Amino acid sequence: MASAAEQLASNLNFSTFAKAEDLKKRLWFTLAALLVYRLGTHIPLPGLNPEAYAQAFRSQSGGILGLFNMFSGGAVQRMAIFALGIMPYISASIIVQLMTSVVPALENLKKEGEQGRKIINQYTRYGTVLLGALQAYGIAVGLESGQGLVVDPGIFFRVSTVITLLGGTMFLMWLGEQITSRGIGNGISLIIFAGIAAGLPTALAGTLELGRTGALSTTLILAVIVVAIAVIAVIVFVERAQRRLLIQYPKRQVGNRMFQGDTSHLPLKLNTSGVIPAIFASSLLLLPATIAGFANTTALPSWATAMVAALGHGQPLYMLLYALLIAFFAFFYTAIVFNPKDTADNLKKHGGFIPGIRPGERTAEYIDYVLTRITVIGAIYLVFVCILPEILVSQTGIPLSLGGTSLLIVVSVTLDTVAQIQGHLIAQQYEGLIKKSKLRGGKRGR
Repeated sequence: MASAAEQLASNLNFSTFAKAEDLKKRLWFTLAALLVYRLGTHIPLPGLNPEAYAQAFRSQSGGILGLFNMFSGGAVQRMAIFALGIMPYISASIIVQLMTSVVPALENLKKEGEQGRKIINQYTRYGTVLLGALQAYGIAVGLESGQGLVVDPGIFFRVSTVITLLGGTMFLMWLGEQITSRGIGNGISLIIFAGIAAGLPTALAGTLELGRTGALSTTLILAVIVVAIAVIAVIVFVERAQRRLLIQYPKRQVGNRMFQGDTSHLPLKLNTSGVIPAIFASSLLLLPATIAGFANTTALPSWATAMVAALGHGQPLYMLLYALLIAFFAFFYTAIVFNPKDTADNLKKHGGFIPGIRPGERTAEYIDYVLTRITVIGAIYLVFVCILPEILVSQTGIPLSLGGTSLLIVVSVTLDTVAQIQGHLIAQQYEGLIKKSKLRGGKRGR
């Protein structure tokens, strides 16, 4: 089956894409949905003073607001109706995933198949509403506390802000689900991708302008471009890398016929945790700077001021803690999303086994041993990709808006999208082969 799929994939060409009408409709729908999202990031929240808010954002852009602004495609900088973005949904999804390994009822739902996943998805939506409402209310209170940011502070502004921002998040969640079902898939990831990619032209133009004015040398800019291409190549290689464990199935007899034992592979990704460790680590490290920015700096004790300064971008303590947190969350999140014992039980249930390893507990221990070793490589890779931009910024002064986290998301989503498109094309070609074989069979019958 795998060889047939590989043969179909190798036969794909432009003519196959031209005949794939369903795929073209899905692509147009996806582009239209992303266009709607981009338009929403430019519709401002009512009741704000734009000039005062722009000045306040510039002073706080180095904290967690800058991270949220990157994921929202600039909506936080403009305080648009999509300023919350899709982050409450992502946070709720992560919380529910963590709870499935702690709460027995949720763990049982996860094992119930499609029906259980629907219930878990509904809990995720409820969590999104709760987190979105809390974050929107916090934003409303924070805006009112600013000097001259809100034209008419009061309960009406708070209620309207919560409804507007929460409505924007729920709309984006629905839009992502529509892209997944009616588009080319990966709806939530594509929305994040569109937000990050929207800032690339401005960042590139700003870097070239610095080179034109002589603030940056041409050699340095070219060196950074070469390093960026090399990092992208590393991301592509590692994200596609797998450790395949050979699985064998014994011979089986059906009636009077004896079927030969089959073989397959259990793929273990080198980076099972994805971009979650980088997001968690950067969010935690940016919290002190954000809190200090909103607080009165003169009221902070000296030790707190020194700690905030030590946790600034490019500082040795910041990069050390960043690397340690990424490594920790890489192991922690991998342990949450992948359970070797469940995998071993499923293999035993279906008669599969790893050659030389006893089914059951021994298989779970072996899978855990292999997974731990490759997670070490994955954690080192994540640390390298995320720390390298920080070193470049601190040593060269180049304003790299595309950091390691955003670069990981852009490349990973691009790879997933290409795989989705290729999958649709393979399905289209496979259906064409089935129709041809049926027509040939009908002609022979006549």
